[in-house]
Amino acid sequence: MDPSLRGRLAACNAPWMEGILRRFTPATGAASRLCLPHHLAEFDQTMLTLYFAPNTAALAVHIALQESGAIYNTVRLNFASNDQKAPQYLAINPKARVPALLTEQGVLTETPAILAYVAQCFPAANLAPNEPFGFARAQAFNNYLCATVHVAHAHRVRGARWTDEPEVAQALTKKVAQNMADCFALIERDMRTGPWVMGASYSICDAYLFTVAGWLEGDGVDIAGFPAVHAHHQRMLARPAVQTVLALHRA
Repeated sequence: MDPSLRGRLAACNAPWMEGILRRFTPATGAASRLCLPHHLAEFDQTMLTLYFAPNTAALAVHIALQESGAIYNTVRLNFASNDQKAPQYLAINPKARVPALLTEQGVLTETPAILAYVAQCFPAANLAPNEPFGFARAQAFNNYLCATVHVAHAHRVRGARWTDEPEVAQALTKKVAQNMADCFALIERDMRTGPWVMGASYSICDAYLFTVAGWLEGDGVDIAGFPAVHAHHQRMLARPAVQTVLALHRA
């Protein structure tokens, strides 16, 4: 682990932080064993820790990790209690948002970046195209979800990020359903190439689309109005990895 990151984490002096630091300290003597939510395996310096909260974009990363076969641990944050603003978490992600992925090399944030990292770390899982143009297409799709669709959704509950005027925030909220519908009309018409986002092969893009499409009902949009996206959502719900992760998020 990067020494500067280790120093920030250690300075938090939180009870749960000691366990995180211990996971990234080389074992001495006999091999250590670590019981994880999804695996019981030999201690491995590549072990990952995902910080997540329910009903956030972190769901996409959690699904990708589960699909990849990675050894990973999770830390659940409670946004209602402002866990994301606690000093212990700000030492990990000063942005006070999720997801954040703690790796042996340091912390990664931003959903498209973490999804790409997972796909590249676990190539056997075939979670992204392995040639440059195909990978760039996957990145383009995921960045559209992050930079455009997620922002349109956030106007419903995060208007204070853009304005201090209540009437302006209210106007932003009123536009959410139309903006989300417009985004998904584009995805439905022009941004898919098959049963999965990238065509015949499942990828990190599917985990992300599933996550964002799950926000439509709350935004006042009927997913059934987009038959291909709706069918994709149903296929995702049938995947064992998705079922496992959803059960953890809903617990």
